[in-house]
Amino acid sequence: MAEQRTKKEPLLKRIRDARLVRGKMDFSILLVISALCAFGLVMIFSASYYYAQHYSGANNDSFYYLKRQLIYLLLGYPLMLLISMIDYHIVERLRSVFLAISLILLVAVLLWGQDLNGGKRWLNIAGISIQPSELAKFGLMIFMCSYMSRHKNEMNTFRFGMLPMLIAIGAIAGLVMLQPNMSMAVIIGFIGVVLLYLGGCDLKQLIILGILAVVAVFVLAFAQPYRVARMTSFSNPESDPLGSGYQLLQSYYAIGSGGFFGKGINNSYQKLLYMTYGESDFIFAILCEEFGFIGGLIVILMYGWIVFRGIVIAMRCRNRFGSLLAAGISIVFGFQVFVNIGVVTGLLPTTGQSLPFISAGGTSLIVFLSAMGLLLSISRDLNPRR
Repeated sequence: MAEQRTKKEPLLKRIRDARLVRGKMDFSILLVISALCAFGLVMIFSASYYYAQHYSGANNDSFYYLKRQLIYLLLGYPLMLLISMIDYHIVERLRSVFLAISLILLVAVLLWGQDLNGGKRWLNIAGISIQPSELAKFGLMIFMCSYMSRHKNEMNTFRFGMLPMLIAIGAIAGLVMLQPNMSMAVIIGFIGVVLLYLGGCDLKQLIILGILAVVAVFVLAFAQPYRVARMTSFSNPESDPLGSGYQLLQSYYAIGSGGFFGKGINNSYQKLLYMTYGESDFIFAILCEEFGFIGGLIVILMYGWIVFRGIVIAMRCRNRFGSLLAAGISIVFGFQVFVNIGVVTGLLPTTGQSLPFISAGGTSLIVFLSAMGLLLSISRDLNPRR
């Protein structure tokens, strides 16, 4: 009996030590995420109910988009809480699995994906549509953060530092580009370069890489007529008000007519079949029309708080992988918000990026909630129990 107790003691000690390390999560992040998700449901119904009544694909059901989003939220929110309670180091051990799944899904969508609007970006699995590129962003991030944490002293070399990461970035971004989805490929490339900088890659190499990447983006952007139209119409949408500039002009009308305090919830005019994708990519315009400048500013500040707390977690984390992962999640999240709002306000060319937690879209919602679960898990290391 005494011998059995001595064998059990190391295991019990490890459990006690783990409990000392795993402390309380950052509840301010959880609170803001919960508020954004709840507000997102309100906005999705307000922005989509009229369109759903007249759209045969929604079976003329006013609650179609709301019900879909609620189902995904009921899946994603508990998943976020579950991930937040799991040690994030488990994710590091599964780095190759995440990258392999990302690559397999990106190949699968090219072979069997739904052909929609001239591209294959959605894959139907068991009746559920997923967007593999959304998963690939975080699969690549986890792989890169793990590699850079394990090869800290080699990251300033090209052969063992930057080259393996460029191969991974190129494989993911290249497959996304074949869909074709240039905006997502550019975002993935941007994420990769930022992570390389944070991981300690040689600055001169990064500058050269950045110059080559900018040249490549311009060459690819002007290689197709529809991309040229997108690149030019956002700076002067009035030149083609019924064509490439139509959507942005409708967005301007929505934001401008909202004024300082907005027209009030459910009082948007642009959602009455004037604006397309009002429940998804351009939901921020409907938000500003109904809640005005003040409403839009509050939402931006809420997003800013998540990014700020994420950077704080990254700076204070005692583990290199956790620090890189927290920084990566925060940057991806903040950049996605910036791109969506930049498109809606005419600062950037039109892309198909959603507004996290508010836009309609199941894959994006579940993926970002899962990523926030990882961020909350990392935050537990900052507040160890005593």
